[in-house]
Amino acid sequence: MSEAIKNRYEFVYLFDVNKGNPNGDPDAGNAPRQDYETGKGLVTDVCLKRKIRNYVDITKNNQAPYEIHVREGAFLSEHHKRAHLAIENETIQMIIPEDLVVEFKAFEAYPDGIVFSNKDGERPCLILSLAGLEEIGKKAKALKEKSKQADAENTKLISPAAKAKLRELFIDSKEKKAAQWMCKNFFDVRTFGAVMSTGDMRCGQIRGPVQFGFAESIDSIVGKEISMSRTAAVSVDDPDQKGLGARKSIVPYGLYRVHGYISAHLSSQTNFSEDDLKILWSALMNMFDQDPAAARTGMHAQKLIVFKHVGTDKNEKQKNEQAKLGCALAHKLFEMVNVELINKDKPPRSFADYKKIDFADIKSKSIAIGVEAIEML
Repeated sequence: MSEAIKNRYEFVYLFDVNKGNPNGDPDAGNAPRQDYETGKGLVTDVCLKRKIRNYVDITKNNQAPYEIHVREGAFLSEHHKRAHLAIENETIQMIIPEDLVVEFKAFEAYPDGIVFSNKDGERPCLILSLAGLEEIGKKAKALKEKSKQADAENTKLISPAAKAKLRELFIDSKEKKAAQWMCKNFFDVRTFGAVMSTGDMRCGQIRGPVQFGFAESIDSIVGKEISMSRTAAVSVDDPDQKGLGARKSIVPYGLYRVHGYISAHLSSQTNFSEDDLKILWSALMNMFDQDPAAARTGMHAQKLIVFKHVGTDKNEKQKNEQAKLGCALAHKLFEMVNVELINKDKPPRSFADYKKIDFADIKSKSIAIGVEAIEML
């Protein structure tokens, strides 16, 4: 895989629904989600992430490094167990307190193969395996038995408090190591993050570099409930039930807008790479076509405008830092993308009912502040 991305990104994503239900609300009989004060439709960030996960699952066959952690029918704890088994024979590098270093080095039964790294300008690190930690315990116990017959002052042991601290540091470091394994193998973990701090084999919590807000329709929507009938009866004991059918909630038409954020800083922590970024863009442009359902056959991606922070400083180092942290406020960039209805006297029924977005104007305004505007769709 390629290295972690070096630039911060924001993006504006437009998608529409025609006679479908983009995101049903289970607390409202699966009616389309809606802001009842403004009448505008809503789609949750979780709903959009689910579609991205499904797209990656389909296109990458759920194979590492593009496995999906939050997958239908999967048991999350089993993935955590896999992570811990995978790192079982690896060493853990722990930064430990100075007083513990002194005490540990004075320990007579200092095990072979367990080393300290104490480079200039760095705090001491203990490089240790789980087997090494158990070996410390065994030798400390043996010395304790020996000290009953020998002079206690001449036999140095690791104190119970220090040993407990060592084990605590090791467990914490092992969780971080397991979290790194999860990021390496699961696309959605290194992209969206995950809470993996439950169960016996924990992998900690990870903040993902890619985040979405709620999608909101440009104009108010009117959710409609459609009644349907069936010709087949459910049971031979009650043949008259064949005329009773289900009800389906739809939005006649709605154009939705969502804002997305990609942090270069958090990308370096999960190693969200340029390859991952390409897959994300592909998912946003194609995921509705790969996620067919009766309620979503009328959903389509219509526009994807990406803002890539590139920097303006002549100094290359400073420019790279600007690209990573950003050169403009996100909400100011979002304000450059105006979506407006052509005829406000009648409800919209297609994307063509909206004015064409002036991308040339967006591009000229953004480049002046060190941001490259890209029209992906």
